[in-house]
Amino acid sequence: MSYAIIETGGKQYKVEVGDLLYVEKLGIDENSDCRFDKIVAVSTGDALKTGNPYVEGAAVKAKLIKNGKAKKITVFTYRPKKGSKRKQGHRQPYSKVEITEIQA
Repeated sequence: MSYAIIETGGKQYKVEVGDLLYVEKLGIDENSDCRFDKIVAVSTGDALKTGNPYVEGAAVKAKLIKNGKAKKITVFTYRPKKGSKRKQGHRQPYSKVEITEIQA
């Protein structure tokens, strides 16, 4: 079982081949290939390679399935006894990717 720990959008994800992953929005078109170069660690089954901070020469290839927005959240801010309130909504954009290959 080989896996990799990648870093994208300020977060780290443990991925294997065939995984579907929701990451922060990547600025590329749907149905195109993308490549993650910031690999923190790679396991090839018997050995674990860790980077300092990233593993040299390692990459993860993925296919971008779709770009979208998450469900709406409501942000409500108020100040008690002041009569001040504000209601705001937010939908976080995301990219859905499928991991196709891990190069160690």
